[in-house]
Amino acid sequence: MTSPRQLFVTTALPYANGKFHIGHIMEYIQADIWVRFQRMRGAQVAFVCADDAHGAAITIAADKAGITPQAFVAEIAAGRKPYLDGFHIAFDNWHSTDGPENHVLAQDIYRDLRAAGLIETRSVEQFYDPEKGMFLADRFIKGECPNCHAKDQYGDNCEVCGAVYAPTELIEPYSALSGAKPVLKSSDHFFFKLSDPRCEAFLKEWTVAPGHVQPEVQNKIREWLYQDEDGKGGLGDWDISRDAPYFGIEIPDAPGKYFYVWLDAPVGYLASLKNHLDKQGLDYAAYMAQPELEQVHFIGKDIITFHTLFWPAMLHFSGRKTPDAIYVHGHLTVNNEKMSKSRGTGIDPLKYLSLGLSPEHLRYYLAAKLSGRNEDIDFNPEDFAARVNSDLVGKFINIASRAAGFLTKRYEGRLSAPAGVDAGLLDQLQARAEDIAALYEARDTARALRETMALADKVNEFVDANKPWELAKQEGMEARLQDVCSTCIEAFRLLAIYLKPVLPALAVQVEAFLKIEPLQFADAARLLGAGHTIGAYQHLMQRVDPKLLEALFEAPAPEPHAAAPALPGGEAIAPVIGIEDFAKVDLRIARIDACEAVEGSTKLLRLTLDVGEGRQRNVFSGIASVYRPEQLVGKLTVMVANLAPRKMKFGVSEGMVLAASHADGKAHPGIHLLEPWPGATPGMRIG
Repeated sequence: MTSPRQLFVTTALPYANGKFHIGHIMEYIQADIWVRFQRMRGAQVAFVCADDAHGAAITIAADKAGITPQAFVAEIAAGRKPYLDGFHIAFDNWHSTDGPENHVLAQDIYRDLRAAGLIETRSVEQFYDPEKGMFLADRFIKGECPNCHAKDQYGDNCEVCGAVYAPTELIEPYSALSGAKPVLKSSDHFFFKLSDPRCEAFLKEWTVAPGHVQPEVQNKIREWLYQDEDGKGGLGDWDISRDAPYFGIEIPDAPGKYFYVWLDAPVGYLASLKNHLDKQGLDYAAYMAQPELEQVHFIGKDIITFHTLFWPAMLHFSGRKTPDAIYVHGHLTVNNEKMSKSRGTGIDPLKYLSLGLSPEHLRYYLAAKLSGRNEDIDFNPEDFAARVNSDLVGKFINIASRAAGFLTKRYEGRLSAPAGVDAGLLDQLQARAEDIAALYEARDTARALRETMALADKVNEFVDANKPWELAKQEGMEARLQDVCSTCIEAFRLLAIYLKPVLPALAVQVEAFLKIEPLQFADAARLLGAGHTIGAYQHLMQRVDPKLLEALFEAPAPEPHAAAPALPGGEAIAPVIGIEDFAKVDLRIARIDACEAVEGSTKLLRLTLDVGEGRQRNVFSGIASVYRPEQLVGKLTVMVANLAPRKMKFGVSEGMVLAASHADGKAHPGIHLLEPWPGATPGMRIG
């Protein structure tokens, strides 16, 4: 007797800075279907996940919320359960990368990589925010694109022209956190030497080994792993450290240094598994040492690099088991467009559930689209309704609803033994079991469901040919009626086996109705047989309600503090406020008594303003690109008089003058200082 298959399965860890979106749910459903199928085949599976809890983004978000990073992550984690339970996604364990297991495992892996000679320390020059007292990741540096000169672009690439550059190439860079001008500072960083010939040789072998990654993913990996004819490309060393302040795991023997979030995040797979095994009193080391254990990861195509290059190398050179398979899926679109909540083209998972739409409908529809390849799939509302109504209700459920009533009313629910043509139909269904199982194994649920529905078509053809509703009216046809209906129920059960990984909640209802033990894939080899008694049939599934589907895609109504749609070619109107909010802003007429350039800045002018209060105010304004100081002296303008003073590098700014500009500075250049009509005097209030 062979021992059961041992599987350790994960999905990508969601970043703990927001709710689940439909992309998360699609991935979890895909993995959950595969895990449920494996369990129906007798495999022993540990199916785990965790919140990806570390990184600068969470540090900053928690700071803005006025709570600790741990409390911030805990709030996010507390909202996970309704999504997972709602869509019947049955992880064995959900943990956090900030758990103690992850701290220990990540540090142990680092020490082993260091002992293997694959960790190197180098001095790195990077931008530092002097006001926040922290080094800035690329996403927190903005400035003018050095290529197209678009304003407010991120530190690594321009969203206007697509140029890629280093943060130090930005023109007039500033911190997205404080607005301060960043300064270059040196710091020692730790690197994982992926360029080491040992790593290159291992990864070139591992990535092409059968089953590790899909063929189309191998093609993508080659772009990173191999140099081109000009000697460009190939693996570079990976910066795995960040400086304090940083919410993460401390690097051993390096005070003030933390692991970059992408080093400790995949270790979270192992940490969640260890947490799960500890709860059961099982030994983690012994579990991982099983030679037959298979380690499988389900991920999206946007994180291939980390999982197919960095992660296997980390594991291999730290002396640990490497993944047996990385299964990559594409993105989900709606009507072939990228999802957008504001346009009503997004799918909010909790809204879907709250409307009363069936989670099993969505599971079925996504499964009917997923091929096991790294391909994008599309959600089309009309196709969704048509496919669910036709396949699940019109084909599958229809079989039981047309046969069960006759058996319970006339034969006390007892089945007869199929023979002849009836048995031949069931033989056809049983003969497809291993083919359908192979499709589930390959994650080609689209073909598995097509095959299953093709069998359902054959059963419905059998029903239409034998017309049990007419047999019920004919004398002397009682035995034939029982045989036909029994054949339908036997076929219905076989189809239920093939659908159970996708429709687990429906399968439970079917098992109760048929009065049988939980269905396993091996059960397709036998029939219920003569004398088995079924229960009374109750309707198992409703059709898709078009009105609910329409409600799902209704664009959200503007909330009191929601931003209005963008103006043509411009930026959105600000969120709606009440008159009491507006009244808090004290707008006054101000006269510019003096104006001068600010030494050390190409953007700022220093304005000396008379606001009618018997003294002068000093205000810095970023208008130097369009105004010369002599143009402004003596002019009237408008200022926010009750804005809290702000200490800047060049002095204290005691308010803000108002100017009109456009969000798209490239297409709509210019800054226009507001100038009141003649007759206004300093100190007049505007409102």
